[in-house]
This record gives sequence, C-alpha cells and structure tokens, in this order.
Amino acid sequence: MRATLLVAVFFIVSACSPTAPGHTSAQKTAGKSRPPAHGDMLVEASIGDASNLIPMLAGDQPSHAIAGLVYSGLVRYNPNWELEGDLAESWEIKDDGKTIIFHLRKGVKWHDGVPFTSADVMFGYKTIIDKNTPTAYAEDYLQVSKAEAPDDYTFVAHYNKPFAPALASWGSLAVLPKHLLESKEINKSELSRHPIGTGPYKFVEWKTGERIMLEANKEYYEGEPWIKRYAFRIVPDTATQFLELKTGSIDMMGLTPIQYAKQTGTKDFKENFNTFRYTSNAYTYMGYNLQREIFKDVRVRQAIAYAIDRNEIIEGALLGMGKPTTGPYKPGTWQYNPNIKTYDYNPKKARQLLEEAGWKDTNGDGILDKDGKKFEFEIITNQGNDQRKKSAEIIQRKLKDVGISVKIRVLEWASFIKEFINKRNFDATILGWTISPDPDIYDVWHSSKTKESEFNFITYKNAEVDDLLETGRRSFDKETRKKAYYRIQEILAEEQPYCFLYAPSALPVVNIRVKGIEVYEATSGIGYNWPMKWWVPEGIQKYKFHQ
Repeated sequence: MRATLLVAVFFIVSACSPTAPGHTSAQKTAGKSRPPAHGDMLVEASIGDASNLIPMLAGDQPSHAIAGLVYSGLVRYNPNWELEGDLAESWEIKDDGKTIIFHLRKGVKWHDGVPFTSADVMFGYKTIIDKNTPTAYAEDYLQVSKAEAPDDYTFVAHYNKPFAPALASWGSLAVLPKHLLESKEINKSELSRHPIGTGPYKFVEWKTGERIMLEANKEYYEGEPWIKRYAFRIVPDTATQFLELKTGSIDMMGLTPIQYAKQTGTKDFKENFNTFRYTSNAYTYMGYNLQREIFKDVRVRQAIAYAIDRNEIIEGALLGMGKPTTGPYKPGTWQYNPNIKTYDYNPKKARQLLEEAGWKDTNGDGILDKDGKKFEFEIITNQGNDQRKKSAEIIQRKLKDVGISVKIRVLEWASFIKEFINKRNFDATILGWTISPDPDIYDVWHSSKTKESEFNFITYKNAEVDDLLETGRRSFDKETRKKAYYRIQEILAEEQPYCFLYAPSALPVVNIRVKGIEVYEATSGIGYNWPMKWWVPEGIQKYKFHQ
C-alpha cells in the first residue's frame, strides 16, 4: 500500500518535471528566518472528490474549496468577518440600502488572458437566476429587482426592499466568464471540469477520484501567490491520509480526534508538523425526514433529543474535542441565543414523551410499537467521517435503551447526496453545516426551499419561522435581526426538526516547512490568509519546478 501511495504522489508532480529532494528537521528550522520565496507545492488531502467546479452548480465542500481558489467574487470577508473588496474595488450603498453600486477593479484578467468587465458580473447574475440553471443558490439574487452594467467597470444592483445579506451575497456569487459560457447550457459546460476564473490559482488537471492540480496565477491582481502549485489529493480514508502525511506524501489534512490525541504529542511529529485546534465554524446534527410518519409528532422528536447524551458523543466520538450545540449559530456570536430550551440527557423523560405519543412495548420485545408498527428507522451518513459514524452508533445504543430500533447505513459521498439526500430517500441523517458570518439561514429553513437539490431537505415548514426569516433578512438594524433570529432558535429548540449535536474542533495539521500561517480562532481559523501569504523558504522547498 505504501509503495502505491508514494507512486501516486510522484505521478502528480512528474507532469511538471519537478525534483523532490529530501529535507531534514534542521533544514526546516533554518527556514524560519528566511524570507518568502516563490515555488514549492502544497499537497492537501480530501476525503471526497469534487463534483462540479462551477460553484453555483455544486453543493459539496470539495468543489467549493477548489472553486474558491480559481474564481473570485465581488467582495469577501476579512479575518474579523468584515466585508472588504475583491473584484469590486469599492462600493456605494444608497436609497436606504436598496441600491448597491460596485466599482470594479481595472486590469483584472481571466486565466485565458481576456479582460474581466462588468459584463461578466451581469452574466453570472443572469445565469444564477435563470430557471434552467440547476442551482440551490439563486434565492439571494432573486431579491434583485434590476441589475445594470452602465460601463465596463460599474455594476449596479437594485432591490425593491431592503435585503440585509445583499452586500455579502455578491461575495458568494463566483463571477463567470461570459466569453466562454454565453449561449451555452451551463450544466453541460466543459468549465465544470476545466474552470477558468480570475482567482489566485489556475486550473491544471483533474483526475477523477485521484487529484485536482492548480497552479499559481502570475497575473492575479494581488500578485502571484508564493506557493506555486496546489494539489488536492482524494484519499477517502483518514488513516491512509495520516500515513501519507507522516511519510511526506501529503502536507496538509484535518486530523481526527484520535489522531490528534495520540500522535501529535510525539517529538518526531512536533519537529515535522504544526497542528492547530479551535472550534470550527460548523455544527453537526441529526435531521429527520419530516415526511416520514414516525417523525411528524413533535413529542417523538423531543423524546429522541432527551434520549441522546451529547456529552457522551463528544467524549466517545470526538475525544472531548468539540462542544454541544443547541441551534444553527456559533456560541459567542451576536445572533446566538443562550437562553433557549435545552435537552439534557434524560431517558425517563424520553420514555414518558414516547408513551404520550402512543408508543408502547405491547409484546415485551423491548421495541416500542404503535398501530402494529415497530418504532424503527435508519440513520444514513457519509463515508470518510468517522465522527459521524461513531455518533450514529452512540445514538443507536441510546435509543435502544428507550425502545427505539435504529439501523445505520454509511454511504459514498456522491451517492449519499444525489440518491438519498437530494431525493429525500432517508429516514434520518447525520450531517453538518458550515456557519456563515451573516445569520441569514433562509435557504436551509424556509418552507419554499424544499425542492430536489435545495437545502431544506428535511421538509421543515413553519409559518412563523418563514415570517421571521423574512424579517431578519429585510432589516439592517442589528437588534431587529437579533430578535428575529433569537425567536427562530426558540422555535427550532421546541420543535426539534434537527437534533443539534455538536460543534467539532477543527484540527488542521500542516507540514512545518510551510510558513506564514495565521490563526483566527473566532472566525476563519487558518483559512483566511491561504493561499496568498503561505510560503516555503527557498532552501527547504520540497518540489522544484522548471520555469
């Protein structure tokens, strides 16, 4: 296995004729005092492959990780989660927030050398709102009443009524090259596998199930990134990833809790890698298919919440590297409500609620039944995330204690999304969401977002939540928004359409030769200044490329 893995890595870099000399810890230590230099390659491991490199067509993290380096938006978040310019150099907000005038950067070029203009922004906007574009991200742009491109470097978005996430939404819309996509069906475009953007990295190749290779964009408006090449390696097993990390075949991965706990404290590991730990901007939950009859009674969902011991999940599945969650926001942020109803582990209360809902063990086999049907369901989750699988196993055991039979199915990611989640072909699922700096959660919780491939795949519907989501996104007043999102959390806590489980610790590890990494624990972790400010000193660069 090891030989095969090493061959795979050398094949990645052989196409660009590099040499990959060995390097010692002494060399790495010496590199600390050396200035930044262009060159080298960073190899990052991923559990899953990308699906589509046109961002508006993809719903998975690997696709967006790659697309985020290839494409750019008009704005972006800085380390303090404040918006700053990207392809837009500046902007003006007028008419009580109902008009945004973007002033675009001049001199920006697409990776094929064609100049970027406002026509590209207009094309991206029109594409995402086109009813024939199969996207889950159109909602924010459907709020625009009129868009204009009065000249090559001005783009104007008008709204009929205030829309609080408006400015931030133009950072989520990856601008697309009109000259390559106009008059073509976007879902059949070759750019889905061979993207051409304006971002800091250019696409080189994609070998399905193996790797995606990017190269630094020398024409990037902020200057060429220091790291010359970025290899996105698909390694579906975290144990194999860790083996390759230690042998030097990959440079960066997210550690599992057990890897972090048992391996990172050794002298050899500390000499070769930098490890980080902070609460991730994400949460893990068990969501119910609310179209399934067994989950329609709120008492059943509350009972399950009482029957699950979140602290046991955090200790057992995460080795203590996580925090319990009560809703869709990160504790400590202004939108987080610390005073909602909680469900501490209470199996007695769980059994009481289940009995009130009509579920009783009538034949003495230990499994509750009602109207001749046993209380049994299946939890599905994805391969490659051992914490989710272990969480499911703990939940399975705890629910058995209160008379509920649970089966677990672990599925390959692409099939999991396409055949089960998108098609609502599941009873319950353990999944996670990344938390955005803006508290708008319309796409996940509004009753209009339940169609195939949209994000309210549990089919949650609540008229008050719908109204509150509208209130939250229509006001620029922080207190008004806060009041709306506080109330939404109260309703979700009472109705339990999700059983919120935990916010895991982010546990990234990076080869020690890579310098310039900055950590923003409360916001973006180590991700903000990648790739522009990461670098490897010339004397300890591992991969040498012919210029």
